[in-house]
Amino acid sequence: MRKLFGTDGVRGQAGVDLTGALARDLGAAAGRFAGPGRSILIGRDTRESGVALEAALIEGVVSAGAVAVSAGVIPTPGVAVLARETGAALGCVISASHNPFQDNGIKFLGGNGRKLADQDEAEIERLMNDDAGPGRGHAEQLADAGGRYIAWLAETYGDGVQPGFSIGIDCANGAAWSCGPALFELLGERVDRIGCEPDGRNINAGVGSTHLDAIAALVADHGLDLGIAFDGDADRCLVVDGRGRPVNGDVILAVLAIDLHGRGLLAADTVVVTSMTNLGFHRLMRDNDIAVEVTDVGDRYVLERMLETGATLGGEQSGHVVDLAHHTTGDGLATALMLLASLHRQALSAAQANDMLRPFPQRLVAVPADRSLLPSANRIWEEVDALSEKLGNDGRIVLRASGTEPLVRVMVEAEDEAECERICGYLAGLVETEIGA
Repeated sequence: MRKLFGTDGVRGQAGVDLTGALARDLGAAAGRFAGPGRSILIGRDTRESGVALEAALIEGVVSAGAVAVSAGVIPTPGVAVLARETGAALGCVISASHNPFQDNGIKFLGGNGRKLADQDEAEIERLMNDDAGPGRGHAEQLADAGGRYIAWLAETYGDGVQPGFSIGIDCANGAAWSCGPALFELLGERVDRIGCEPDGRNINAGVGSTHLDAIAALVADHGLDLGIAFDGDADRCLVVDGRGRPVNGDVILAVLAIDLHGRGLLAADTVVVTSMTNLGFHRLMRDNDIAVEVTDVGDRYVLERMLETGATLGGEQSGHVVDLAHHTTGDGLATALMLLASLHRQALSAAQANDMLRPFPQRLVAVPADRSLLPSANRIWEEVDALSEKLGNDGRIVLRASGTEPLVRVMVEAEDEAECERICGYLAGLVETEIGA
């Protein structure tokens, strides 16, 4: 069983939970897992702790007789792409995504560019206890890693993207700070940018996909067509339209699904979403004869259901979109290009696309709590069942423990906004009383 690995690798506060010694041990175990002489491609975001963690990880890989190939600062999906292109045995990403700079994480991808299976992560943990390897590995740098990734994106997703859009991009002072602007400018867009001045500590600080006010202000001030905001490792994106209104993952997925379905390219005529996806999305898909598969929250569960059903499009409200027709993982830059092309083909502005989906009023509250106690919190679940029965088909309730933080997320949808607020407030209070931190 895995002990170190969570739903998105090994995460924690850098230097406290995630130390150099742990990074070295993980690197050595990954080197043993890969095998002597095999390569592990390593990329990171812009956190100040990433430099030391990468050095420790490389030391471990080399000690096990494997080859550590550094791609430098690059988005998570860039590691997936380049691991495949270079024939690496594994990819490794040093990032904590949308978390503050104090946190960091280490996660591994297979040579196929997909997240490792649970049993493979468990095997890496087991190998941390083995003896050192032959110690005859070495480290090298992958030349122009960012340029190679940009070229792959342009070739794979550039067709249909019309030059001349005036767009704002917010790279969260994270992994996309360089390749993001370069990609859109390569395709002929007029780009204004923020969040492209990383200093090691300002990643996600008031910018990025978790702080859309920043990109909305840029769009308004410059009169842009739309704005695109990435998270710290750029595996997802959110958008604001020309009026500065948020365009969330539900809308992005709806635009992509309708476009692909209309062209006969939506595999199985199905899109895969999570339990957090708004009921308004389900209604819009039903109106367009598109089937919807629902899974638990988390991109790994979306991917699993896609592989089970043969669907090639899926994603989350957070802006994490997976396109299995061309890619192996969520990619914020690819998502942005797909959206731009779909808007052009359907002759839609971002604002018009936003108006296509009429969401149910939704309230989401994150409650600091002991998430391990949620499954056995009978009083909470009794209230959820009673309130869900009362809502019927006119709303729903989703309670779930965060996979990465000590939080329980309470989500309520209802046609009546006041009722939505009342129920969410009541359940959030109940969670705080019963299992609050």
